[in-house]
Amino acid sequence: MELTSSALVYSLTALATASLFCTLWLWPRLARQHPLPMLGRVGLLTAVQLSVLAVLALSVNNSYGFYTSWNDLLHPGGAPLALAGSERPKGAAPKSGGLVRPTTEGGLETIKDLPQGRPEEVGRVDSVKVTGTESGLLDQVFIYLPPEYFIPRYSRMRFPVLLTLAGYPGPSLHLIEGLRVPQTAWELERTGRTAPTVIVMARPTVAPPRNTECVNVAGGPQTETWFARDLPDALRASYRLSRSAASWGVLGYSTGGSCALRLAMRHPEVYAAATGMHADYQVPDDHWTDGDLFGGNQTDAQHSDLNWRLRNLPAPRVSLLVVSTRAEGDFAQTQAFLANAKRVADADPEFRVDSLVLDDGGHSFETWRRELPSALEWMSDHLKTPQDREPRR
Repeated sequence: MELTSSALVYSLTALATASLFCTLWLWPRLARQHPLPMLGRVGLLTAVQLSVLAVLALSVNNSYGFYTSWNDLLHPGGAPLALAGSERPKGAAPKSGGLVRPTTEGGLETIKDLPQGRPEEVGRVDSVKVTGTESGLLDQVFIYLPPEYFIPRYSRMRFPVLLTLAGYPGPSLHLIEGLRVPQTAWELERTGRTAPTVIVMARPTVAPPRNTECVNVAGGPQTETWFARDLPDALRASYRLSRSAASWGVLGYSTGGSCALRLAMRHPEVYAAATGMHADYQVPDDHWTDGDLFGGNQTDAQHSDLNWRLRNLPAPRVSLLVVSTRAEGDFAQTQAFLANAKRVADADPEFRVDSLVLDDGGHSFETWRRELPSALEWMSDHLKTPQDREPRR
């Protein structure tokens, strides 16, 4: 059984229940003060506690997505890649298979409300595992391909791309079952409110359980390299995706929103537009990041502080959408960032910032789902239609 399957939770729940009843039934028979009965009582208590803890651990994992598969649990961060050697140059694709491979991981089979029909009518969601040649990371992501991707008259077209990022520590599946990204995108495309776009659904937690905030950790996971280089390069090699940054954008909620804004501002050569939904604007130093991600390097810390960048560095040539609510606990930080961003935008027309602020709503999927259609429409308006085409064969 898969680590995230409901069947595993139900089986362990049944085991815990059976262990409890066995304990109640056998306890009187093990009441004597002799070594064997005492060991029996210890064994029964241990079985009950372990089975209950297993149910709780699996339930928490399924809710927050620390690990999405047995391989993810047993080999956190994925298998490291040998990037240099006599057989192939550094950065070359591994010999065994490509950089993007189909996978059954991630729980896509549990989603029952995806549009049903032929791919050329409703599109398709792929579950793939992507290997990064520069970062040495690999992770499972979902790819939504719009109906046009499968229609013959679009067979030479390269499509605009929207990378969407879940919050921490949620799995990429939360973008489908919680935020309903492909379902909403299909409805917007069907009604002509957005252009056909390939949507990549990923999680910031590519090195679980640590929250790396999508930055390159000093002496640790190179998450920024993963999102800024490895993932785009691997996907362009496997799908008909635009080569131009003007056709690539990134959207996220919570930690994913922080990552989206940071990736676009630090890498405008990769992502020309970004939407941050209920984002933070500084990289925290807390329990979830396991301390200072920058290893005491103040320069790296400052360059990842979005307000510091606006005050001290040239404005990046990107368009940003900041989404929040006035009821959000850190709304004052959003107001401060918007004030800084609009001041820069007034001085430099190459940098643009818009905002969408609701009166009410919290840090929850209910609120993010309300905001998503407008955010997707804004992203579609700011991603250019690719001019490149597949060569004739």
